[in-house]
Amino acid sequence: MFVDYLTLMLVNLAAGLVITAVFVFFFLNGERKRAAPGFLVSGFVALVTGFHEIFTWPIPGSYNIPFGEGSILFGILLFAAGIAVLKDWDLLTLGVYAVFAGVASIILGFRIYNLKMTNEPLVSAAGFILTGLIAVVSLPAYLLRKSLVVRIIAALALLGAAAIWGVFGYLAYWAHLDNFSKWLPPTMAAPK
Repeated sequence: MFVDYLTLMLVNLAAGLVITAVFVFFFLNGERKRAAPGFLVSGFVALVTGFHEIFTWPIPGSYNIPFGEGSILFGILLFAAGIAVLKDWDLLTLGVYAVFAGVASIILGFRIYNLKMTNEPLVSAAGFILTGLIAVVSLPAYLLRKSLVVRIIAALALLGAAAIWGVFGYLAYWAHLDNFSKWLPPTMAAPK
């Protein structure tokens, strides 16, 4: 039996998207540094879990690719955003990077649905595709950041993606507590 921590990754993704929505709506054109701690924390968690997943492949098959690599792409963007807002750097190049990460997320979403991966392939695909679309349009949205309408639309889209990942993550917590309740670490398992 394998044990995974996708629950942590999913809830962290939802939190990072909400933090980004708050940043876009409230702080993008103002006190940007106020968002730095949230960016850094969610980016750090996404990076650590993503790197562990791609190096150890703790879950079966190719699930490690979309969730592990996706976590790294998302995590580095958030962590770098945290540093950038602390140092008053321009976010333009992060927007460029986000386009590439977003295209990867969109491709992963379509392929997850095509292969019927996860227990809910439509929900997983929707999460990856919506998050990817947001990342792809983040560059033009950043360039149009003075527009309240653009910021409202971006914040609502981010909250929509966060809702998908949050529900998916919290339902996974519910299932994981039951599924892994009888699991024992190798050091506690009876010898064969």
